[in-house]
Amino acid sequence: MPAPFDAARPYRLSPGVALRPEPFGALAYHFGNRRLSFLKAPELVQLVSELDQHASVREALAGVPERHRDAFRRALVALAAADMIIPQ
Repeated sequence: MPAPFDAARPYRLSPGVALRPEPFGALAYHFGNRRLSFLKAPELVQLVSELDQHASVREALAGVPERHRDAFRRALVALAAADMIIPQ
């Protein structure tokens, strides 16, 4: 069971996850638990890909336009629950 999501912590893409670019964003496939997730915006794909370059999720979200922040935060919570992203 994954740890509760904490936006104050740094996260990264799980090493067992591959992102496949698609016109709508990307497909994320976890080779360990065989889960498939749809990242439905190219900006979300970029955020997930660059999470490990930030000191926290909050810091990463600060670079996202305000109109997308809540939706992207909810997407990150779901990705963490699916083990697609993991704490560093």
